[in-house]
Amino acid sequence: MSKLSTFRDGTRILRLIFDLVRNERPLEFFGLVGVALILVAVALAVPLVETYFETGLVPRLPTAVLSVGLIIVGFLSFLAGLILDVVATMRSEMKRLAYLSYPPVSVGRSSRVAERGRPAPF
Repeated sequence: MSKLSTFRDGTRILRLIFDLVRNERPLEFFGLVGVALILVAVALAVPLVETYFETGLVPRLPTAVLSVGLIIVGFLSFLAGLILDVVATMRSEMKRLAYLSYPPVSVGRSSRVAERGRPAPF
């Protein structure tokens, strides 16, 4: 009998994938969330706009407020993804620069001779 649990292990793996995408590609992640929220808001707003142009009234004010709120949250999500992407890129560049600041590691007799100021024999 296997000690694997299908749903528990599956949710752990999905959670790990979710976290990796969110941390490594924040613009794509938060951009997709923002686009999804904006699409939901537009889908909710289309009947309201049609009714407004026909009658000049907005009969479902809470839906209109929800639609505007979702659009605002969608744009904020996209902007947060943009900012986090810049931060992630800068952190990656700082790690690369810190790595490159270390001198190269040389192995062998020729590198020890070169360190003393004499040319290394070929």
